[in-house]
Amino acid sequence: MESKTKNRQTRDQIKAMVAKAFAGTALADGEEAVLELKDGWFNVSYKIRLADGRSVVLKIAPPPEAEVMLYEKNIMATEVATMRLVRQNAAIPVPEIYYFDESMDLCDAAYFFMEYMSGDSLEHVKANLSDETQASIERHIGKIIREVNSFPGTYFGYDGNPDLRANSWKEAFLKIVEAALADAARKNAVFDFSYDELRDTILKHASSLEEITKPCLVHWDAWNPNFFVQDGRITGIIDFERALWAEPLMEAQFRTLFEGEGITNSMRGYGKTSFTFAEEQRNHLYSLHLALVMHVECYYRHYSTDDIFNLSRQFIAETMAWLKAN
Repeated sequence: MESKTKNRQTRDQIKAMVAKAFAGTALADGEEAVLELKDGWFNVSYKIRLADGRSVVLKIAPPPEAEVMLYEKNIMATEVATMRLVRQNAAIPVPEIYYFDESMDLCDAAYFFMEYMSGDSLEHVKANLSDETQASIERHIGKIIREVNSFPGTYFGYDGNPDLRANSWKEAFLKIVEAALADAARKNAVFDFSYDELRDTILKHASSLEEITKPCLVHWDAWNPNFFVQDGRITGIIDFERALWAEPLMEAQFRTLFEGEGITNSMRGYGKTSFTFAEEQRNHLYSLHLALVMHVECYYRHYSTDDIFNLSRQFIAETMAWLKAN
């Protein structure tokens, strides 16, 4: 599956970026000094080996001409700022940011170098883990996300787009959903429900958002590919670019992609295993928002398969069914 937002660079360009970021240290010799990491769908990332023997990661934002969604505005700057913030908490194993450059003198987009994390992607190794180890890792994830959520904010919404902020969570969330629908309209995206039906269903449950009065940091994209595992424990969490100031229930750990999945180990690790009706309403609103974003992204990234399109379509249908029935 490939995305048209990826901003690949030549070896000479990367060599110049290394020289600027690491004074006195050059790119190592050999073709294997620059290896593209294929997992990401938005930015392009490389494992870089420096002449002094260190390995680092270079992450480059999409090119200026790439079409992105409204909530994706300035998300690399958000990622760097958020990773530097959460690194203050030793319980959150986040990589160190070595260098961030948005001057565009060597590259046509922002980029940064960060610490190369030990371990393997949880997505890649999960199938080979014992049930006991997998449960322990999932509980650890819940604890890490709870620590991420411990950082307080001063407004609700996105750092990178002031238009998607508000002083109340209800107002901010409705702006965020409306932005996703605006992104959809620009591409003539088709859903199995009309835009007005989606809006009316969200508004039916919007009063439940009024319970949330204090913004906290939400990773939002903390799925298995964004965790590193070694020796049965989480050793790293990455990809804070889509972070926002919101409610903890927006986290991936509270998303059941299909109805009936129940209480998970990550919820147990977080310490949240029961939900009021208002919380269930919000859980389903957040699931619908995620499903809409997944669906609309297909029109911007031009994936080579229909996997995400079909998954998001099913996710929207199941979430809408609950929201309309309750």
